[in-house]
Amino acid sequence: MTTHNMLIAPDFSPERFAGWHMFNTLIQKRANLNMHLNIPASHAEQEQVINAGDIQVIYANPFDAATLIREQGYRAVARPIGKSDEMVIAAAANSDINHLEDIQAGATVAMADNRDVKLIGLRLLEAVDIEESDLTWDVTETYQAAARKVIKGDAQAAFFLAEIFHSFSRLTKTQLSVLIESDLADISHVLLIKEDFPDAQIFIEAILNLHNDDDGKNALAELGMPQGFEAMNEEDAEFMIDLMQTLLD
Repeated sequence: MTTHNMLIAPDFSPERFAGWHMFNTLIQKRANLNMHLNIPASHAEQEQVINAGDIQVIYANPFDAATLIREQGYRAVARPIGKSDEMVIAAAANSDINHLEDIQAGATVAMADNRDVKLIGLRLLEAVDIEESDLTWDVTETYQAAARKVIKGDAQAAFFLAEIFHSFSRLTKTQLSVLIESDLADISHVLLIKEDFPDAQIFIEAILNLHNDDDGKNALAELGMPQGFEAMNEEDAEFMIDLMQTLLD
């Protein structure tokens, strides 16, 4: 039996790791497919794996999804229900930065390499007249590393994917102060398949029906997606890409 490759974008909280393995095991069983799970440790590693080719399925963040759809022959087939990509801007709880307007030009912002989080964060900072070029960017391997930079005082603020921020330990969160959290609702990670993936329909049906039994519900709960996935068509994907483009402009 042919083995297909599935890649999961690395921007999820560590507690979801086991959930992705459960997800992959169930999909293989239900679609009768061999799926090899690729979970790169960073965005740079993700790009290397995708550029090496032979990845049939990608769970991608919306920024990467736009490029993968427009330039690399993927199409969006599903997205998690009720799980939009929101982001948090936070500072150290013991710092002088208590509000968004306290971030000054010249400040250092720490963040993992996640372009949609940066895009949304910059849009939020427009309200206080701060632009990308006004800031120094410290790109870390993980969001946990970005949190440590802020807590130590090596950065004045940090950008986080909201789900990851809320998954931090109580100790970490008590040392951070949330300045703002986005509320966009229309932007989310998406499940993409390569145009030439031969078992696309069987795979899609297995994904969309995961929430219909206890094993599937357990896997989805582990992923923080209790409602499961909904189908996406080309029009849905184009709407989200246009929304991302609006944020860029």
